[in-house]
Amino acid sequence: MPPGAADATPHVRIRLDLGYDGTAFSGWATQPGLRTVQGTLEAALGTVLRCPPPRLTVAGRTDAGVHARGQVAHVDLDRGTWLAVRGRAGSPQEGLVRRLGGVLPPDVVVHRAEPAPAGFDARFGALHRRYAYRLADDVALVDPLRRTTVVRHRLPLDVGAMALAAAGLVGEHDFAAFCKPRPGATTVRTLQVLDVTRPAAGGDAGLVVLDVRADAFCHSMVRALVGGLLAVGEGRRAVGWPAELLVSGRRDPAAHVAPAHGLTLEHVAYPADDALAERARITRARRAGGCPGT
Repeated sequence: MPPGAADATPHVRIRLDLGYDGTAFSGWATQPGLRTVQGTLEAALGTVLRCPPPRLTVAGRTDAGVHARGQVAHVDLDRGTWLAVRGRAGSPQEGLVRRLGGVLPPDVVVHRAEPAPAGFDARFGALHRRYAYRLADDVALVDPLRRTTVVRHRLPLDVGAMALAAAGLVGEHDFAAFCKPRPGATTVRTLQVLDVTRPAAGGDAGLVVLDVRADAFCHSMVRALVGGLLAVGEGRRAVGWPAELLVSGRRDPAAHVAPAHGLTLEHVAYPADDALAERARITRARRAGGCPGT
């Protein structure tokens, strides 16, 4: 929010940066009778703010079992409610993060809460979402302590072939062959990055890691892309097969949806503050009827 605007409006939009272990959640979006990240976080906000649970808007609506390290959401609050959370922490930002830490379960953490710049929209303002999918195709690399975030793959994978196949999928396309259709929702997306590597160092050394970045994703798109590339990596399909599938626009059982627990939302990128409102306007127009998600 611009300096001097703090008292000009009765409401304030708060940006939340958070992470969660998706193992025990039925995805992000609230569903009756199910434990979800949205439902859990909204209930916690209602508790600490002493108001009815406020509605959250999120950058990417992750599926059941999918994790997030860099999720972003926003919530609109009455300015008095926001200022009242200051308490002994000295500022509303510190107060809200501290109080949420006291009521949220250990598999959800809000790292930061602060007034958003004018025009900010967690969903429509994003430039891209970046996901990582991790697999261990060598038993020597299977770590039981990472069993909820790394998929154990029992066949060796040809990473070079997978990388070549992935290159044919980058760009703006209709990804109907790799999406679960939803009525009225577009399946046209711009896939900005799809890299397949086997890092030689760091925490992912030896694993097969897929780095996926797009302006938005339709339902189950990332895991379907992974499934298609696994068919190439195992030698069941030729390098050009995923691109042929993309052009056909038809789902194929050979491009199965990969397990959810290997997928993590790593980062959501936004433009400079003075470009936020225009980015959100353009995205709303392009995504009319669409659904950012995994």
